[in-house]
Order: sequence, then C-alpha cells, then structure tokens
Amino acid sequence: MVKTITRIFSILRQKVELAKYDDFTVAEYFRKRGARVGKNCRIMVRSFGSEPYLVSIGDHCTIAPGAVLTTHDGAAWIFTEEFPNLQRFGRIQIRDNCFIGTRAIILPDVVIGPNSIVGAGAVVTRNVPPGMVVGGCPARPICTVQEYKEKVLQQWEKQRPPGYLDDLRPGTPYSPAYIQRRKTRAFGNLRDHLADTLK
Repeated sequence: MVKTITRIFSILRQKVELAKYDDFTVAEYFRKRGARVGKNCRIMVRSFGSEPYLVSIGDHCTIAPGAVLTTHDGAAWIFTEEFPNLQRFGRIQIRDNCFIGTRAIILPDVVIGPNSIVGAGAVVTRNVPPGMVVGGCPARPICTVQEYKEKVLQQWEKQRPPGYLDDLRPGTPYSPAYIQRRKTRAFGNLRDHLADTLK
C-alpha cells in the first residue's frame, strides 16, 4: 500500500513539473534528466523512456506527438530464467535539423543523420543516412529531403492563402517558437482558405 501511494505521488510530482513547460521549453526538463538536447527544438512528447540519459538530440529538431524513443531491449526478458540479470541498452542519436513524425518508434543503437525526416508511424531499426526521408515498418528510404522539399513547395504554392505570413522572409533566422506563435495567430485565415480550396 505504501509503495502504491509513493508511486502515485511520484507520478503527480512529475505531472506538476511537466506542466511548467511547453513544446519549446521542455528540452530543459529532459536535460535535467541527463538527455542532451540542442537549441531551438520543438519536443511534443513528455517522455524519453526510462533512460533519457541515453538520448541525444541536435539543434532545430522536432519530435512529434506519440513518438517513442526506446533505449532498451525489453525482449531480453525471455532469457531471464537462464540469465536473471540480463539487460540490453543502446543510445539514440538524433542529429541536427531532423523531424521525427507522429507515433514513430526509434529503437536502441540508432543514429538519425542530420537533415532527415522519419515519417509518421515508422519503426526505425537501423541508422538513417543524412538528408533522407524514411518511413514504414521497418523504416526504409522513401526519397531524399531535397526531393521532399520540392514536392512540399509545389503543393504550398497551390494551397497558400494570399498574403499568408508574407512578412516572414525565406532565409531569415526566426526562432521556431516565434514561427509557431505566428502560425497559431493566423490559423483562422489558413483554415478558411484550405476549407475552400481543398474541397
């Protein structure tokens, strides 16, 4: 009973602590737990698993909602009758300027190369080369980031509302938090335009 109450209080303390942060400031919370997190990241999850100190994230990265970073191999459990103390751990390294999609799973001993994209729901079991878009289960290369960029720019030309955030100039360094605030304020304009154009 005492253990259960202690566990409940521990969970509540963690929730109260996490409530102090948003997606752009929660990196500080993870740093306190031993993770290495670079600058200008948007982290939309509130857990790096049971070994956050084995996670390293570069500058200007996004970790989307529901993404899971698994730094241990729980399947070693099946050998515990023979080897009671057996466990297996591995680092996860996400290099600069990466996007990890919604519900993606990154497994131990994986390096996500710089300027890469991991698609939604992907299960990444091996290293991702720099500048690559991967997806699927297990994750496989889909295209280069440059090819993806060209496709997104073509679609945006058709979907972009007239005058939408025109004061944000390409190539000008804005903080990710500032850009997100601007997008949030202009959401009604974008929503109305997309509702009309994507019928």
